[in-house]
Amino acid sequence: MAAFLVVVAGIVFTAVALLVPTADQAAPRSGTGLGTSAESAEVERLRAQLPDTDSSSALVVFSRSDQAALGPADRTAAQAKAGELGSRVPLQVSPDGRVALAILTLPAPDEATGEAADGATDDEATAQKVDEIRAKLTGLPDGMTADVTGPAAFTTDLTRVFDGADARLILVTAAVVAVLLLLTYRSPGLVVIPLLVVGLTEQVTRGVSEQVLARLGIPGGGAVAGIVSVLVFGAATDYALLLIARYREQLRTSERPLDAMRVAARRVAEPILASGGTVIGALALLLLASTETLQGIGVACIIGIAFAMVSGLVILPSALVLFGRRIFWPFVPRVGDPVTEGKLWGRLGRGVARRPVTVLLLSTLLLAGFAVGTFDVRTGLAQNEQFRVEPEAVRGAKVLARAFPAGATEPVVVIGPAEKADDIARAVTTVPGVVDVRPGSRDGRLAQYDVVLEARPGSEESSATVRELRDRLDQVDERVLVGGGPAESVDVQQADRRDRLLIMPLILLLVGLVLVAVLRSILAPLLLLATVVASFFASFGASWLVFDRVLGFPALDGSVVLLSFLFLVALGVDYNIFLSTRAREEAFESGTREGMQIALRATGGVITSAGLLLAAVFAVLGVLPLITLTQVGVIVCVGVLLDTLLVRTVVVPALAFLLGDRFWWPSASRGQSAGIPDQTAHPAPAVAEK
Repeated sequence: MAAFLVVVAGIVFTAVALLVPTADQAAPRSGTGLGTSAESAEVERLRAQLPDTDSSSALVVFSRSDQAALGPADRTAAQAKAGELGSRVPLQVSPDGRVALAILTLPAPDEATGEAADGATDDEATAQKVDEIRAKLTGLPDGMTADVTGPAAFTTDLTRVFDGADARLILVTAAVVAVLLLLTYRSPGLVVIPLLVVGLTEQVTRGVSEQVLARLGIPGGGAVAGIVSVLVFGAATDYALLLIARYREQLRTSERPLDAMRVAARRVAEPILASGGTVIGALALLLLASTETLQGIGVACIIGIAFAMVSGLVILPSALVLFGRRIFWPFVPRVGDPVTEGKLWGRLGRGVARRPVTVLLLSTLLLAGFAVGTFDVRTGLAQNEQFRVEPEAVRGAKVLARAFPAGATEPVVVIGPAEKADDIARAVTTVPGVVDVRPGSRDGRLAQYDVVLEARPGSEESSATVRELRDRLDQVDERVLVGGGPAESVDVQQADRRDRLLIMPLILLLVGLVLVAVLRSILAPLLLLATVVASFFASFGASWLVFDRVLGFPALDGSVVLLSFLFLVALGVDYNIFLSTRAREEAFESGTREGMQIALRATGGVITSAGLLLAAVFAVLGVLPLITLTQVGVIVCVGVLLDTLLVRTVVVPALAFLLGDRFWWPSASRGQSAGIPDQTAHPAPAVAEK
């Protein structure tokens, strides 16, 4: 009856969470998502105070599909379209005559509310305007094309690429989880019930996290939702696999399913709470990040992991108990049935125990070989390199870059004291890489200049020019600020470096403290932490080879390093917790070597299944349209596979076999304290297969 009430309560809570109206997303603090202390964000704020300034601009690029020069009829049509669209400046034609450019200014949203007049949010209003512009670009001469690019178009296309992506992500993820559950248990019931619980957990997480983020004033978005979905699916299913494996084990010794579940839930509670707590603690450190996207991922994923632990320790056990042993049909476990799982892992454990030094050496060489790829990693994606499928804004930017300076798509914005306007203009023109300086809006206090760079926004050359601009203008007056798209890229790169240097060491410290608390040891946590870090560098290097040589990605996004490190360290240590807690439990009776072999046999199958599932789920991020999400998915996928199939399966057992009871230093196993000799120097005794 209690199990039934728990399931009903879970259904009611889910219904309430799903029926609550969706909260409006919070407006970002700046175009970059950085705090207002960033120089580019301050420029954005000051620019809004100037008269006749617009929040964004759209560039209409006219060209011919055969890349020939525009004829008189083409230029006339382009000029007519520019006038129809409300362009306030004359049509610009490239020196080679192949491209014509019309610059359109878009109205700014209401400064106080962040909304347009019709109630739409800033991004929504911008997208509506860009869509209207694109809809009007019809009736051009044969062979002539028009692409809308510039900041407004990039914002719109970034929003549009997620249309329908959420549904695809959930469907593909659910299909992957269903297939792997079926392969693992070959039982329809153990596919349907866990999948329902996990799927509803993911939906509740999304609903609740949207409400929480809106109230905290942190923007959400497609990237946040995508990462949260795969994390909840992966973590909740992993917890389900661990619970079901222990439940099946107990059903062979208990007559009543309820008694078996009580023991199983109690035994898995510590590793699940420890692993989930570790992930939550690591995610909480993202609140120290500089960008709102990372902060949003941290908050939403914390909610997701919390719900995943509740579903794994409360909802799923109750649902399974309602069906009794029948849930395992057609392979129903009976009291007294022999244990058939773990034979492969038992043989592997004995093989590693015979030659732990050789195994460690070969494993280290393999991980080091993969890690070599990290030396060639390039970071920093330009704006037009972020999409896996080329949208119109990127296509237009490429056409524009062939005929005009590459920086024409997004000029640098310089704002300073009006009395220093002439000095500012002279200083800007002396900076290498600057090709044009255009006076902008000004009042009695501030003056603005739009500066066109030779390099494309987001490139290393563009960033170097921005840094040089800031240095030169600081000599004119420290109140002169440099912003705009290229400067925003520089500020984001600096923020990413700052976040990595601050948060990554804190993650290692947190994970180490959790391992010390769970294992009541110092040496074992240090060794486990070292293996997880080695796994990260190996997966990072191997993934970069895939990105560079196979997928042709130009660089890694700056946030990918921190996100992949967090997920690999926090999630990778989960499997070490699952294995090590069981090994320590058995070591109290049989000593470390025997305990590790028992733990390998007992957890090998379930941890491997969990790791393969988590890797597959993160790989599903590849269905989303942003290169950043694909990169996170691939790195975590490769890292989890390495951790599951090599580090947890071979390296950690080899360390335990080599060190024996010293593995748990400074604590001692019960077997050692009871007079059982340290088995480090002796061959492992033969272990009967279960």
